[in-house]
Amino acid sequence: MNEVLCERHDGWAELILNRPDRRNAIDGPLADGMLAHLQALNADDTIRVIVLRGAGGSLCSGLDLKAFSAEPAPPWLAGFNARWGSVHQALLECPKVLVVALERYAINGGAALALAGDLLVCGAGAYLQVGEVQIGMAAPKNIAWLALRHGEATAARLCLLGERLDAAALLRERIATEVVEDDQVVARAYAMARRIASFPAQGPFRIKSALRAASLRMPAADWFSACTAHDPLAGQASRPPRLAKP
Repeated sequence: MNEVLCERHDGWAELILNRPDRRNAIDGPLADGMLAHLQALNADDTIRVIVLRGAGGSLCSGLDLKAFSAEPAPPWLAGFNARWGSVHQALLECPKVLVVALERYAINGGAALALAGDLLVCGAGAYLQVGEVQIGMAAPKNIAWLALRHGEATAARLCLLGERLDAAALLRERIATEVVEDDQVVARAYAMARRIASFPAQGPFRIKSALRAASLRMPAADWFSACTAHDPLAGQASRPPRLAKP
């Protein structure tokens, strides 16, 4: 649980990816921590907003390839795909407004977390990259969030080119809600959270529920499986190939 911290405030909470020595890379314990905290926050009627950020000045560098390739294999490896899927399902079904603070970078699996946000505050020097195409992998969670929130053309640009999108491009593509100075990202995310938390409790919940229902047009439980239904390799459990450092 120490790999993900949860701090509660007046009407809002923050989830902090807490692996700064690994650039907040994703492994099994981080997935477990995210899922446990999300489930608790989703069930807490006093919380109306969640801020997601990373410790140490960056959001998330994607999968921790060192952890995934460790010998012997870590005990969480076999069930990781299902566990990480449950994290994204909890994000999809989250009734709280999700504000993401994108400092420095969000890469591959980290990009999917950024794209899950209802509001995305981006640092002027930050970037987002969906780079799985460069190593022959699909990007199912990124595709699912992009299809839900931004459409096929934007998803094609990010997922097929595999390029870094800087803050200006993210704002131009309407992926970023706001771009602020790098040292103001977290403060601005907090300000958004406090503003939304000050509104009558049912307002943000009703608005988000209506927006999500209009976009999904299917039960939330079916969304991710629908987005991977045509991937012939979907569901295969394997270690990811090695990626070059960003």
